[in-house]
Amino acid sequence: MRPVGHEISVPIATDVDIVTARQRGRALAAALGFSLMDATLIAAAISELARNILQYAKRGKIVLATANGGRTKIVVVASDEGPGIEDTQRTMALSRVRQLMDEFEISSVPGKGTTVTTTLQKR
Repeated sequence: MRPVGHEISVPIATDVDIVTARQRGRALAAALGFSLMDATLIAAAISELARNILQYAKRGKIVLATANGGRTKIVVVASDEGPGIEDTQRTMALSRVRQLMDEFEISSVPGKGTTVTTTLQKR
């Protein structure tokens, strides 16, 4: 799931930042020819991840990028330096993101922060 090409980074510290990240995700999806349905899935995943950052870590960032492994993918990386997640399997917001997207990886260290990397492939 390694991103390639241009990256868009959106700092997350307020509700307005969540809207900005979601809008940039939709715009990237549209520019790459993703369907409206898939653009909506990407925006929903970004929203869940950004809200999680704001709620638990207070600040972090969302990075949007493209990847190519035969088919175009949008990669969403959410990272923060918050309290981390002790049980990554039990978080509701992250399980919703896992359902929305094609690929999902999480790395979290209690007391150090969390990074979630997720992708959606163009259909």
